[in-house]
Amino acid sequence: MTVSAQDRARRIKIILFDVDGVLTDGTIWIYPMPVALPDGTVATKMVEAKGYSAHDGAGMTLARLGGMKLGIITKRISETVALRMRDLKIEFVYQGEAFKMRPVLEIMEKEGVTLDEIAYVGDDVVDLPVMRQCGLAVATANARAQVKAEAHYVTPNAGGYGAGRDAIEFILEAKGLLTQCIEASIDASNPLPPSMDIGKGGDLK
Repeated sequence: MTVSAQDRARRIKIILFDVDGVLTDGTIWIYPMPVALPDGTVATKMVEAKGYSAHDGAGMTLARLGGMKLGIITKRISETVALRMRDLKIEFVYQGEAFKMRPVLEIMEKEGVTLDEIAYVGDDVVDLPVMRQCGLAVATANARAQVKAEAHYVTPNAGGYGAGRDAIEFILEAKGLLTQCIEASIDASNPLPPSMDIGKGGDLK
């Protein structure tokens, strides 16, 4: 019997995301930055930058209010990713992972969850090994055709433009929690939402 995407979503306890093309639009900006050396000379360091959707960040607050945990698994290693995930207080952050099932299995063991309780949001073929095994496979609107073909749900928005939020809201709606979580997130008497996602723009203090 075929299991619907909504039925799959109801089981989810952990949502995992790729980064480039999912939480960003896939563009990687690399620009030179002058760096002063101890001898007084100036060298040039190449710095990587990415753009993230604030809608996704707010959506992660909704996911936590719905009782879920969050993580990212990406093949690239980037300080901008580390800073953004620190801002959002993401529980599971894995960079430099060419084979993404390894961290998934580690998360499963650590959290005591099954594959059926994990959702994964991806956009490219490197994401397929996890998408083929997890409980809910989500492809972004900008995903490669091969990835969309194997997804249980395709987001209406592209990566970097709210795709992460789409995935979260789909899961919360299936659980019957979306309206409740939205109301909790804007309730001034609820101390939890501000503690979750007040980012400092990479300020580590």
